Amino acid sequence: MPTDKIQTEPDSTDPHANDAAPYGGGDPYADYRAGDFPFTELVDLADRRLGAGVIAANDEFFAERENLLIREPAVFDPERFGHKGKIMDGWETRRRRGTDGDHPFPAPEDNDWAIVRLGTPGIVRGIVVDTAHFRGNYPQRVSVQATAVEGAPGPEELLADDVKWEELVPPTPVRGHAANGFEITGGRRYTHLRICQHPDGGIARLRVHGEVVPDPAWLAALGTIDLISILNGGMYEDASDRFYSSPAQIILPGTSRKMDDGWENRRRRVRDTNDWVRFRLPAQGAVRAVEIDTAYLKGNAAGWISLQGRDGESGDWFEIIPRTRLQPDTPHRFLLDTEAVVTHVRLDTFPDGGVARMRLHGSLTETGTTELARRHRESAG
Repeated sequence: MPTDKIQTEPDSTDPHANDAAPYGGGDPYADYRAGDFPFTELVDLADRRLGAGVIAANDEFFAERENLLIREPAVFDPERFGHKGKIMDGWETRRRRGTDGDHPFPAPEDNDWAIVRLGTPGIVRGIVVDTAHFRGNYPQRVSVQATAVEGAPGPEELLADDVKWEELVPPTPVRGHAANGFEITGGRRYTHLRICQHPDGGIARLRVHGEVVPDPAWLAALGTIDLISILNGGMYEDASDRFYSSPAQIILPGTSRKMDDGWENRRRRVRDTNDWVRFRLPAQGAVRAVEIDTAYLKGNAAGWISLQGRDGESGDWFEIIPRTRLQPDTPHRFLLDTEAVVTHVRLDTFPDGGVARMRLHGSLTETGTTELARRHRESAG
């Protein structure tokens, strides 16, 4: 996988300066230009596991739009061709043409587009447009717009004249065979994105990192909810170790599908230390039951865990679950004698090992509901 973390600004003057060299054999990622973007620690709002999807595109002649949201890195097979040409693992449109032989190039405003439904509404903090393996056939520039339309609108509704799209990324040069990152400012809550290729080309993957802002009315209607779920606004903050997989996966919806679909840390060798991960709830909540699942973690599950909580950024940590033995590949359920009112929790593993999922069942407090309603209202713009 890529090792090059050097970031350079794409050249905006020479249209071929951002090309990658033609594939010369061997590891296709050897010359991939990766990026180290701080916002990628945030949840990917366009994660298929959260319900995201690419619902429309104006053109997908060479490669399907759905490839944009595949979780795994794009794969390159130099020998794979089909009836339409080279088969690429991404979204690739045909070459645009001008109006006639005297005007063979497309007009400056011409572009191809795809509309992405976010898995859950949220505030976008950063976008990665990955052009892996698109070396000379990537778009010269990309732009991204966003909108907020509640419910389940179709493409026709989203493209209607009365829908307001706001520009998150203006038309900007990108590099081929590279991770192109864009930090986004502002605090608006969006439900859909439109990514445009100017004038055409291919994009391997799209990642949309940000913060979930759930609808407080929906959470109130559900009653008891998972207070730490990404879908409900829970957020990973920090961890002692991210060696094998992201701790953020612990609070994904659904059950783990395989070993690396949860959090697994490296083997801890320093005695009297342990691994830990910290999360923030969407707002103050009252926890009444906890689930800890070690699915698919058989020889590498956490030996013991404990759970602590605190109320507020400066609150004192207190014990919710004392140090408790875990079994491998097993769901564990804990009913609390007294509800724990918290805004943050910290899961400790002893001495190390993996956890697939954690659920905190409860409800927002009156204070938490008021705070979440304020955030929801302010993020609507």
